[in-house]
Amino acid sequence: MNPGAAAAASAYRPRDVVNAPDIKQRIRERSAARGDSQEIAAWLANHFYRHVIGNLDADPPAVQPISTQAELLRLHRRTEPAAWALERLRAHAARQPPPHESPAAGASAPLWWVEPDSAPLLALESRLLEFLSTRRGTALQGKLQRINCPQALARWTLEHLAFARKSESGWAEHRPGAVRPLLRGQLGVFVEFDAQSPDLRAEMAYESQMMRHCLGQFSARGALRGGYGEHYAEACEQGQLRLFSYRTGTAQPRITVSAQVLDGGRLRIDQIKGKQNRPPIARYLADVLALLNHLDADGEAPADALAMGIVRRPAHLLASGHTGAWCAASELHTEAEQLWLLQAHPALLEQLDIRSPLMQWLVAARRDTVPVPAFERMPRSAALQQSLELARRRAGSPGRTGNPR
Repeated sequence: MNPGAAAAASAYRPRDVVNAPDIKQRIRERSAARGDSQEIAAWLANHFYRHVIGNLDADPPAVQPISTQAELLRLHRRTEPAAWALERLRAHAARQPPPHESPAAGASAPLWWVEPDSAPLLALESRLLEFLSTRRGTALQGKLQRINCPQALARWTLEHLAFARKSESGWAEHRPGAVRPLLRGQLGVFVEFDAQSPDLRAEMAYESQMMRHCLGQFSARGALRGGYGEHYAEACEQGQLRLFSYRTGTAQPRITVSAQVLDGGRLRIDQIKGKQNRPPIARYLADVLALLNHLDADGEAPADALAMGIVRRPAHLLASGHTGAWCAASELHTEAEQLWLLQAHPALLEQLDIRSPLMQWLVAARRDTVPVPAFERMPRSAALQQSLELARRRAGSPGRTGNPR
């Protein structure tokens, strides 16, 4: 194996993911639905797939270890898992220490499950699509298979740092005719970029200058062509993408929102970026929610929304009193809503006011996988408090080496 091939092979860690075929199928289906070029589709089915299987690091339920047959059956959603997976679990169980002993530090799970459509996975795919689609006219054109996924992500990061430095030069000006007011909020107004405006690309460049991100970063700055800006401008001009900007004061951009246009005109929220690709600041939360509920949006909340503490209620939880599907996690008060959040987005549990005894017991049972503040600040029923105290005493009794819970 030559050095380049060896480096590509070593970029992806070994990990046995039981639903690997489903993940590759979903990557290919999304690629076909977008109309990716043959080269990009092949790269995603190879390098991105291998990165997801071996390297993707995300909180449950996006990535989950599997150590028991019960966990495998729950996740696999079928009664007969693969024979090799069952054999791996049996071998793992045979190597485990007796129940009264703690497992060895660093012991890894024998199997893994990766959700094919989770927000972290889709956010990473979106970032890589942005990178791959802008290789036209570069040394990588026609040679994408020579670069692995970690290398692509590293280049993306370096290029975006360079964009932030360029933005300080102040080379773009606001073009009022390229945007139109869409929705007035408490602190500013959301405008939409006009895909038919001759000044669309110039306004995108202005947005990037002020926000220090890549939306309007064109490789040929004078001609407003090429690079990351071309990727977004072309999609917008062709009706595949809608772009929104939250402006305050004298047209000062504060938030950039992009949404893919699906069949029938519905939208799938793609990115919600504050300055320098950070999540928008908390005081704009209400206005971001107003926009999301104003748009005819479909799909789950993207990673950027979750980073703001925003979720999208599933249809079965929508009641007549709700103003919209999108809300802050802290607004989930009913037991059914909180149970859904525990299953779908456990990292946001610390934002809940947990009063339901059932929820308290479930959080206590999963305290190793939920945020520490969610458990520490949670009220506890008398029965739960007594059970936790008994568990602590039992763990600290002679002959037991496990850590107190």
